[in-house]
Amino acid sequence: MIDFSHMNTFAGKVAASANTIRSLDSLKVGTTEKSEIFRSDKMRLYRYQPTCKSKIKTPVLITYALVNRYYMMDLDKKRSLVRRLLAEGVDLYLIDWGYPDPSDRFLELDDYINGYMFDAVQQVKQQAGVDKINLLGICQGGLFSLCYTALHPEDIKNLVTMVAPFDFHTENDTLSKMSRHIDAEAAHRALGNFDGELLNVNFSMLNPITLNMIKYIKAVETLQEEEKAGFFLRMEKWINDSPDQAGKAMAEFVTKLYQSNQLKDGELTIGEKKVDLANVQHPVLNIFGALDHIVPPSSSRHLQQLVPAADYTELSVETGHIGMYVSGKSSEIPPKMVKWLSKLDK
Repeated sequence: MIDFSHMNTFAGKVAASANTIRSLDSLKVGTTEKSEIFRSDKMRLYRYQPTCKSKIKTPVLITYALVNRYYMMDLDKKRSLVRRLLAEGVDLYLIDWGYPDPSDRFLELDDYINGYMFDAVQQVKQQAGVDKINLLGICQGGLFSLCYTALHPEDIKNLVTMVAPFDFHTENDTLSKMSRHIDAEAAHRALGNFDGELLNVNFSMLNPITLNMIKYIKAVETLQEEEKAGFFLRMEKWINDSPDQAGKAMAEFVTKLYQSNQLKDGELTIGEKKVDLANVQHPVLNIFGALDHIVPPSSSRHLQQLVPAADYTELSVETGHIGMYVSGKSSEIPPKMVKWLSKLDK
């Protein structure tokens, strides 16, 4: 006789989870108080409202990736890198790249790094009344921040990178291997911008069983509790909130980095300027996830070889790419980051 008890139990949990989800109020993300201090086209520059007396004179500017939304760092009140940095006394600013539309299809990496990012840095310097700022570059934003530091070394005091790729041809880099088979220039010519939803599907296929099946099966065990259900849905909102990518810039990123690995080979140019990493003689803190499947540790750790003149420090955290912001381990990062910055804040 077939025993259906397990199926009945699972069905009961699904029903209970559905009831919990229906009972939730609207879920908000990125709720830490901030004000817009500058805008240029789609880009917005925010300053977060301080929550305690400043402990570091030099402000920190967060540069996030283009491919997802910045509020992963401020998902909810209990799991917020932003709130933890503010609680450590950081004067915190952030670039919001916005949502590109067809009018942005010809934007280049030069426009993002030597255009929007340059303008944001100057605005932070002016707002804070300083000559140099600290950069905190996250994922693709970490590579942007490294390039900016090499191109405009006079603007930067310290550089912090987090889960950022620097060697795009490491053996266990699945995303890189997938990207090498894309004719990005042809895609740009045919489509204009790169569709955000399609890119999101590609990210999910890096670990398809876990991200597309096991995650939702396991979710049934936690969705019956309101707090856990709220966090799960905030995560789902972020995962599926994938902006389209400005076509020319994305094509450049794929061909110059994922395919040609020009940064590692010292051949990368942004606009008409070569990215000369010999200019990076600043203190550098490189933070990476030991379990990261999107940016393998071997890719991040290569930064040390790229900037031999820098005062280089690295921090390995036993978590994955997203876990850097929302896992239990994420609470370790802001105090260590601020301790490192404090020693250099002279």
